[in-house]
Amino acid sequence: MGHPDRSDAELLAAHVAGDRFAFGELYDRHQRRLRRLARLTTGCPEDAEDALQEAMLSAHRGAGSFRHNAAVGSWLHRIVVNACLDRLRHSRIQPTEPLGEDPAVGDRTAEVETALEVHAALRRLPVEQRAAVVAVDMHGYSVADAAGALGVPQGTVKSRCARGRARLAVLLGRDHPGAAGSVAPGGRRITLASNGAMRSRVDDCA
Repeated sequence: MGHPDRSDAELLAAHVAGDRFAFGELYDRHQRRLRRLARLTTGCPEDAEDALQEAMLSAHRGAGSFRHNAAVGSWLHRIVVNACLDRLRHSRIQPTEPLGEDPAVGDRTAEVETALEVHAALRRLPVEQRAAVVAVDMHGYSVADAAGALGVPQGTVKSRCARGRARLAVLLGRDHPGAAGSVAPGGRRITLASNGAMRSRVDDCA
């Protein structure tokens, strides 16, 4: 039986103490975000699932090493990213399938196409830049939290995000950093926020 009132840290501690159900409850709480993270980082649903399974096995076995100097969610994020990057480095994956959820239908077609364009551009970034951009700009981590999750200095996260955003601007058709945005095929606008953070939206440019 689940205990929704228990914090992530309490669930992890209960798992270490021998509670057979605590880790499963912790995973259920975070699995949607972690699966999306794995898909965005690897660029391939099948490899994302493999990396996620490897990461969760690692977290399950290594829970006793958690030092409580970061949020449990950030700790899980770091383990998943590391598993994804290991797969990318070792197998030199060239993803061919679109990322994210199954495409929507009807009047959301334009949104889906825009999301696929952004995902395709993300797949063309170096894996370290992609991981930083995904953490900060798509999952909303602060630079400090992203640095902790990725295991690198804050300055490294900033530089990887800056290089990744600049590359995305070119890939998405925005050639000038000062511009407000660029019109993608089909009249959709891909917007980069003024503070550098990336977001995609669908505008009627007719």
